[in-house]
Amino acid sequence: MYKQQQKIILASKSPRRQELMHLMGLDFTVELKEVDESYPEGLSPAEIAVYIATQKANAFGAVPGQIVVTADTIVAINGEILGKPKDRAQAQEMLQELSGSKHEVYTGVSIISEKGLQSFYDLTEVHCRETTPAEIDFYIDNFKPFDKAGSYGIQDWYGVAVVQRIEGSYTNVMGLPTEKLYQELVRLGV
Repeated sequence: MYKQQQKIILASKSPRRQELMHLMGLDFTVELKEVDESYPEGLSPAEIAVYIATQKANAFGAVPGQIVVTADTIVAINGEILGKPKDRAQAQEMLQELSGSKHEVYTGVSIISEKGLQSFYDLTEVHCRETTPAEIDFYIDNFKPFDKAGSYGIQDWYGVAVVQRIEGSYTNVMGLPTEKLYQELVRLGV
């Protein structure tokens, strides 16, 4: 019997997430809904990432024949969360804090379908070499990391020139742990 292909929606404007979904061989559309990304006090970085991804999924609700994928990425260092920088000064401050240290990247993912809501997260540790103020300014001037948690993208100059090593999923640091997402989508019959 013919099984109808379910419609997949990626609820993210991130070009990196869209690229990763294409690399997974998925047909999908991009749809966005406004969601309050605030979260309750006292949550761990992993819980925050999952909480926000779940809020994004719940904004769509379960619709027969449709699967919605949402994600949220959190960068944390020494328990402090580094969001998207508000301006150049904040980007400089974040990148200086990451210089010569280890930080964690958490991506929460939620999938909502007629079968319900599934959420999970992935964690990757990222180790960076020391950077100079001139390198930080070069990076900000040339790569404009204002739409990225922690003020950097692993897939650009920062990843090839500053990141020394990672422990965990590379795609998780890009914003979508594709290995885990793929397994969940297969389980849902995609």
